[in-house]
Amino acid sequence: MAGEIEIIHTPDAATPGGHYAQAVLHNGILHVAGQLPVRADGRHSFDQPFEVQAALALDNLLAILGAAGCSAADLLSVTVYVAGISHWPAFDRIYRGYLGEHRPARAVVPVPELHHGYLVEIQALARCMNQARGQ
Repeated sequence: MAGEIEIIHTPDAATPGGHYAQAVLHNGILHVAGQLPVRADGRHSFDQPFEVQAALALDNLLAILGAAGCSAADLLSVTVYVAGISHWPAFDRIYRGYLGEHRPARAVVPVPELHHGYLVEIQALARCMNQARGQ
């Protein structure tokens, strides 16, 4: 029903560590909360190299998109927070591997630090006209 807010949750991505949802679907737009590279089973990976952390955060993002019935091809906008802009080239390479030819709007924001000492966090908006699945 138009105007309703639907909370999206999947056990295939990290459970939120605070008072927020993995994602919220409203009027066909999926708002995905910032995804840290925490494994779906809750294990932390802050001691892993940047490339591993980036892949885990992207895995969480894709799992949430799938739970809402959409995919990486539905991404409209992605905001990436990196602890140090020196990680930008590695992130861009890994991101391209996940998204292929799809190019949503994107911002990469260098920050001095992220929660738990992580090196990357990813937040996104996606079009999602399908009924959510996997809740």
